[in-house]
Amino acid sequence: MSESKEPRPQEQEEQPGSEQAMHPSPDYEPRYAGSGRLKGKVVLISGGDSGIGRAVSVLFAREGASVAIVYLEEHEDAKETAELVAAEGGRALLLPGDVADVAFCQSAVSKTVEQFGRLDILINNCAEQHSVYDLTDISPEQLERTFKTNVFGYFFMTQAALPHLRQGSAIINTTSVTAYRGSKHLMDYASTRGAVAAFTRSLSANLAEQGIRVNGVAPGPIWTPLIPASFSEEEMKEFGKKTPMKRAGQPNEVAPAFLFLACEDSSYMTGQVLHPNGGEVLNT
Repeated sequence: MSESKEPRPQEQEEQPGSEQAMHPSPDYEPRYAGSGRLKGKVVLISGGDSGIGRAVSVLFAREGASVAIVYLEEHEDAKETAELVAAEGGRALLLPGDVADVAFCQSAVSKTVEQFGRLDILINNCAEQHSVYDLTDISPEQLERTFKTNVFGYFFMTQAALPHLRQGSAIINTTSVTAYRGSKHLMDYASTRGAVAAFTRSLSANLAEQGIRVNGVAPGPIWTPLIPASFSEEEMKEFGKKTPMKRAGQPNEVAPAFLFLACEDSSYMTGQVLHPNGGEVLNT
C-alpha cells in the first residue's frame, strides 16, 4: 500500500460513516480486468454504497453483474457507487432503508426482482459497531440496535431473498476477525459477528440439497467509513498495525474473496469462511 493511502487518525460522528469524508479515501478499484464470471447475474448487497460494499459492487459490475445496492442513508456515497457501477457497464439500483425493518427487506428484494427480473446472489454486508471498554457501559439500546443491524438484518434479508434463489445461487455473509478472536472493546459487535459465522454454517447445511451455496468473509482491519465512525482519533493511531503485515487492508483487497465465493470458481465450497485479515492465523 502506498504511503499516501496510510489511514490517518480522524473521526466521524455518525454510523455507518461517509466515504466522501475520509482522508485518504479507501481503494475500491478492481485491480485486474474482468472475465465475465458474473455475466447476466443479479446481486443484492447490503451496505453496498461504501467501503467493502463499494469495492464489491464495482468488481461485480466489471464481471458482468447487475447490482442492487442497499444502504441506510448515505445518499451521496450511494450515488457515486452507482456511477462507478455504470462506468463498468453494469446496471445499479439504489435501495435506501434500514435492514432491521423486515418490511424494508422484503421491499428491497421485490424491487430488485422487478427491476432486473431475477436474483442470483445475496450479500449480507451491512454492520455497525461501537467502541466500549466496559461491558456495563453497553446500553440496552445499543445492544439491541447492534444485533438488529448485524444479525436480524441478515436473517430478514435472507428470508426475503430465498423464494427467488435457485440451484446455483449464492449467499455470502460478512463476518469479522473479531468473531474468532474476540475484541475487548467491541464486545457486542464481536458477538454479532460470531452469530453470523454460526448462521452461515447452519444455513449452508440447510440449503445444500437445494444447490444454494452459503459462505462468509471475515475481514480484518479494513480502511472503510465504519472505522472513523467507530473509533476515536487516539484509537485509530494503531489501526491495522498489530497484524503480521503491519498495516490496514483496503476494500479492493477484500472484494475478490466475495467474487470467488459468488462465482463457479467456488462450486465445491459451502459453509466456509475466507479470512482476508493481514496474516492473522485463526483456529477456525
